Amino acid sequence: MPSQSQERGKAAGPQPQGARIASKLNWLRAGVLGANDGIVSTSSIIFGVAGASASHSTILLAGIAAIAAGAMSMAAGEYVSVSSQRDLEEAQLAIERQEIACDPEGELDELTELLKDRGIDADLAGRVARQLTERDPVTAHAKLEIGIDPSAVSNPWSAALASMVSFTIGGLIPFIATVIAPVALGVWVSGGSVVLALGLTGWISAWLSGAQNLPSIARNVAGGLLAMAVTFAVGRVAGTQL
Repeated sequence: MPSQSQERGKAAGPQPQGARIASKLNWLRAGVLGANDGIVSTSSIIFGVAGASASHSTILLAGIAAIAAGAMSMAAGEYVSVSSQRDLEEAQLAIERQEIACDPEGELDELTELLKDRGIDADLAGRVARQLTERDPVTAHAKLEIGIDPSAVSNPWSAALASMVSFTIGGLIPFIATVIAPVALGVWVSGGSVVLALGLTGWISAWLSGAQNLPSIARNVAGGLLAMAVTFAVGRVAGTQL
């Protein structure tokens, strides 16, 4: 009868090298998405406040508040999310340790079967499994069964910092454009910078996913323009009522 770890291993179908590459791509993708959120969120708030016919200083203050609040929100959300992921990984590793301690021979046979499933000859798989077990049984089982590297468990603090930094970088694009442009044109120059920045993040997203460039760029730019248009309209209506 298959053990609990065998069932998890079959369900996961891990490829450790592929998992590491996917993890790096996911981090890069998360950084791009964080920057994209910073661009859209900050520019939308700037346009919303501008729609209410606010002064230039008020628009800049709103931009600063948008970057600060958005960056902290992204960091807090990412910390909570990755902490939950880390808890799951730690729980799975604890199960592996317990199973190895309770039934070392059974786990050795299981590791041998996992290696055989990957095309290794039975005799060689047995020798490799025994060597891996003698070196570090938990790492061997974790990598082959559930695709987790115990030495590289998710770090919520680094994830939170990465999200905060990427959002801030994205938010600074429309904000700096508003600061350096002539007062009368600040919002519109900011909008132009947003279109260019969203075009770039759309292209990067397409490159990461292997999708076609044009649809991804068009989607990204259209979404940002829609967000800015809606908040500008809301600001214009609210500005006449307050």
